[in-house]
Amino acid sequence: MKSTEAQVGVADPLQDASTVLLFEESRPGRIGFSLPTDDVEEQPLDALLPGVALRSQPPALPELSEGQIVRHFTKLAHANYSVDEGFYPLGSCTMKYNPKIDDALASLDGFTALHPLQPLSTVSGTLAVCEALQRALAEISGMDCVSLHPAAGAHGELGGLLVIRAYHEAREPGQRTEVLIPNTAHGTNPASAAMAGYRVVEVPTDIQGNIDLGALKQLVGPQTAALMLTNPNTLGLFEQQITEVTACLHDVGALVYYDGANMNAILGVARPREMGFDVVHLNLHKTFATPHGGGGPGAGALGVRDFLVPYLPGEWVERDGEEYRLTHGEASIGRLRAFFGNVANLIRALVYIRCMGAEGLRHAAETAVLNANYLLAHVRELFSPAYDRSCMHEFVVSASVLKQRGIKAIDVAKRLLDYGFYAPTIYFPLNVPEALMVEPTETESKATLDAFADALRAIVQEAQTYPQVLREAPHRTPVGRLDEVTAARHPKLVFTSSDYAR
Repeated sequence: MKSTEAQVGVADPLQDASTVLLFEESRPGRIGFSLPTDDVEEQPLDALLPGVALRSQPPALPELSEGQIVRHFTKLAHANYSVDEGFYPLGSCTMKYNPKIDDALASLDGFTALHPLQPLSTVSGTLAVCEALQRALAEISGMDCVSLHPAAGAHGELGGLLVIRAYHEAREPGQRTEVLIPNTAHGTNPASAAMAGYRVVEVPTDIQGNIDLGALKQLVGPQTAALMLTNPNTLGLFEQQITEVTACLHDVGALVYYDGANMNAILGVARPREMGFDVVHLNLHKTFATPHGGGGPGAGALGVRDFLVPYLPGEWVERDGEEYRLTHGEASIGRLRAFFGNVANLIRALVYIRCMGAEGLRHAAETAVLNANYLLAHVRELFSPAYDRSCMHEFVVSASVLKQRGIKAIDVAKRLLDYGFYAPTIYFPLNVPEALMVEPTETESKATLDAFADALRAIVQEAQTYPQVLREAPHRTPVGRLDEVTAARHPKLVFTSSDYAR
């Protein structure tokens, strides 16, 4: 795109054609399938099903040829954005490329044909994979035991807090009622703490972007059950006083919980155990390259120090010679879900770890940090960094400098879609006004980062010369700027054929 005028334009008519709906192309008599000859003796439907279960009218389905159906869904697929198609700078979510070998090995018949109710003697290979993954994650985090039971990161958080609760209740019933959480925390942290029955106490951030150690010391006490902390934190900054922070909690008998959402920044470089953490959840769907997005499936492996092992949720795999078995803690908080875990994702995570090796995992973390600092060096001339420090795997800047032209962070994010990039996280963390949160990940090339920085430069220039272009963006997507408030307050959740012209 060589000029602003060329970029604004009108959406391509061919792109508009991709939105043609199946019902609009339906014509009576078109057939898109053929079935083999029916060799089942025909019986009246009311002999098989009660009358109340039978439809009074046939379903209003579109009548189309196979070619039309294939073209329709192929066009819809092309309208979707994915990490296989382009850059996903979504801060704090680690939307990186997933190696296809992970998918290939997780799709082997020996794994995909399993049933969760099979006898353990028939799934020893899968148990061996899970046991190897447990050992790898324990080594990476420094924890003594890891459960693969939780379904995702927030699920791991809840499980970890219930473990902490069970531990304290066995010693001081009813005494530990509060969980401390920094004001930059992921939103799931206070939600998980509340679900576990705790009162959430907010801890402020200091002028360097760290947890305020002085304020923390004023808040801890015999009522404190734990501190939940992400390190690097959600500002993309490493907590410079982390050992003092964890010691502050341990001095009053409280525990420290590590939210592993940002673990990809420190793989092979630092371990939560050495920082003083007692409980860790690891987002396998972020750090270890299993699928992420679309609501799952995820995996939130939960690791703990030895004194908390009896309380772990669900079951974990133990090896006894050549045999594998499932075991659980004698004071376990119980199951958080049915069955063992999202095994296909666990397989993917182990494949990633084995392919990378210890040196490869460290190199991934170092590259993630390098990419983020390289991009920040370009972006700091356009927007105001939230804190003037080197970042880790992600960074936060403020778009407030554009407010004089009536431009907000959401306008920058929407305009990026026209340049072919997915939008970064906006308005988070909440303590940064007009926040833009960017995570380039370790899998993006220098050329991609340069192109993204160039797009932001062009957008900032547009904000000075053609601000209305940003306020009305996006212009080249299948749909334009949506009324997000109305969509949230009055969602349309049910499809009916009467919604569309026949």
